[in-house]
Amino acid sequence: MHAAELTMGRTFAVRFDHGEDFFSALGEFCAANDVREAFIPMFIAGLREVELVGTCAKVDDPEAPVWSSVHLDSVEALGGGTLAVDPGSRDVLPHIHISVGLKQHSAVAHTSHLLSAKVQFLTEMYLVEVAAPAMSRVQLGELYGVPQLRF
Repeated sequence: MHAAELTMGRTFAVRFDHGEDFFSALGEFCAANDVREAFIPMFIAGLREVELVGTCAKVDDPEAPVWSSVHLDSVEALGGGTLAVDPGSRDVLPHIHISVGLKQHSAVAHTSHLLSAKVQFLTEMYLVEVAAPAMSRVQLGELYGVPQLRF
């Protein structure tokens, strides 16, 4: 276990607009506001379509991460995550998990890592910038290349 005391920076409320690509809009927000590290305590969303990490196939190695995705349409979502920097490219890397309910299927739910999403009607997010320490995400070869948060 590793921990660091965080010094908070600015706090934002962000609204994503109907039809926007979630990750593109988040990237534009980060660039426009010079946000490099942050945590997202919560967001609520209506999403036209999402891709989440998942599979219906047999998993050969239950210890390994699943790299395939499932596609879902017309969902309501609740999520959270972190933003950290790739030390090589200096790109901001989001790590977001969400729970989504399929509206047309009695709100049956799926929960996983978010890969992509298109906004339907609205998405409202609260984002808290981390001023210190610097946070990065490093891929660990010994853990199947999974990116791990570092501070």
